[in-house]
Amino acid sequence: MPTTLQDMLAVAHAAVPMISPADAAALVKDAGAVIVDIRDGTEVAATGKAKGAITIPRGSLESRACPTSATYVPALRQDKPVILYCAGGNRAALAGKTLLDLGYTDVRNLGGFRDWVAGGGEVEK
Repeated sequence: MPTTLQDMLAVAHAAVPMISPADAAALVKDAGAVIVDIRDGTEVAATGKAKGAITIPRGSLESRACPTSATYVPALRQDKPVILYCAGGNRAALAGKTLLDLGYTDVRNLGGFRDWVAGGGEVEK
């Protein structure tokens, strides 16, 4: 049976819990969580990113997040919390579901970059 985008988003949002900017900052400080900006380069260049976030565009997430891949980003660890954000939250949810499928155990959805900024999160270029 075919799946729709809406079906995929519903599954992803159900699997990847939302986290507030304040809770995200605390998780980074207290548990060493990694924040990942999954927007593309033009989006990041236009607005900056959350301070300390690593940038991995959604289109290359699988190859960067899989420990057996030649392009694996060692800052991502399956046993560490990972917090994702995009522009509005849907790509972050889909990316979070992908990370869960790859064996990550604690994945959260921060929503959109604007949520981070509205919550007082620091920004860097």
